[in-house]
Amino acid sequence: MSASNKERKVPVLVDKPMDFCPGCGHGIISRLIMECLDELEQSDNIIFPIGVGCSSNLGAGLECDRLHCSHGRAGAVATGMKRVNPDVLIVSYQGDGDAYNIGIAETFNAAYRNENITVIVVNNTNFGMTGGQMSLTTMEGQKTSTSVHGRDCSVTGYPLRFPEMVAREFPGAAYAARGTVTSPSKINQLKGYIKNGLQAQMNHEGYSVIEVLSPCPVNWGLTPVKAMERIESELVPYYPLGEFKKREVR
Repeated sequence: MSASNKERKVPVLVDKPMDFCPGCGHGIISRLIMECLDELEQSDNIIFPIGVGCSSNLGAGLECDRLHCSHGRAGAVATGMKRVNPDVLIVSYQGDGDAYNIGIAETFNAAYRNENITVIVVNNTNFGMTGGQMSLTTMEGQKTSTSVHGRDCSVTGYPLRFPEMVAREFPGAAYAARGTVTSPSKINQLKGYIKNGLQAQMNHEGYSVIEVLSPCPVNWGLTPVKAMERIESELVPYYPLGEFKKREVR
């Protein structure tokens, strides 16, 4: 192991409450990432470029090498990190507003160039931290602070399904999947998707993206239980779960 690797911080979930809102899925997702890194023996070989928004709170519960990027720019930052550290795992951690609204150019072009990075996008169908504004993944008719009468898709366009677009438009991409955190079985399924995305990068297979449907009880105006139910009844029919681009056997 190189001297730089020896000095790298090993990710540790700190022994204190995280700063995410109660009932949010970020804590589960963070734990899954750490478990995958540990099982792949990559805990001392990771840097997180972190988006602006709820994803910024990852650093409050996680001690590791990370950089809080300018809003939406994690795709570009991840590209630079990977090109100068080709043997280090680079995992961007972003929300739908950061990755798909503010940062759609950076996110799209990293996929277009087939950068060998892993992108995890937590999709809670709104800008969670900044007041619950409408994002590109807000559902038709969904009320937000900037769509108070419900999203009108005849005016704003329809919710974006990015993993499907990667699988359809970028044949060189390594992996594209979507999971959720609504049940133990689906959490285990999501863990497999995250591990696949990490392994794709370790094997230099190219770009991978894992989107996670996550509850946002505060901005949705729902209890945590009802927020989970909303994912199953309303989001999953539009945002299907599964692997849209599977890794090629090598």
